[in-house]
Amino acid sequence: MMKKMPPRQKVLEAFTAIADGRVQMDGNTAEIASSDGSKTYHVRFDESVYASDDPATFWQGYAGYPVIAVLMKQGKLPYDSDAADLLKGVPWKKLNDAHKRDYEAAMQEAMQGLGETEKEHVMDALACAYEVLETLDITLKRYRKGTA
Repeated sequence: MMKKMPPRQKVLEAFTAIADGRVQMDGNTAEIASSDGSKTYHVRFDESVYASDDPATFWQGYAGYPVIAVLMKQGKLPYDSDAADLLKGVPWKKLNDAHKRDYEAAMQEAMQGLGETEKEHVMDALACAYEVLETLDITLKRYRKGTA
């Protein structure tokens, strides 16, 4: 198990990154573009060790959405394409900045335009992925491009 769990909303950010086509896998590396396209994050992985330069993983010590997205692309975490499609194009960086990193408030705003059934579907998909994430035996490391 990971030492520190991410905020639940990071699962939804990972859904959006995949749905938006911002996750590029190549061997044991991946590049993930931020929701506003201003940054590209790098993830390296080898079996159960994941290293990333995204701020959450690098500074906070929990799996950021780029790591979570990679785990989904690898099939280690459930990815619900229907739920992800409901979140396509969500500007997570803008929402997180506007809510001063209150991830719960950002998540609520991201889902404002969804109907109740759609919200329930997204929240069920989130719960399913998060439950598996809690059980994964992975190690997280900081990653600086060109060093790991």
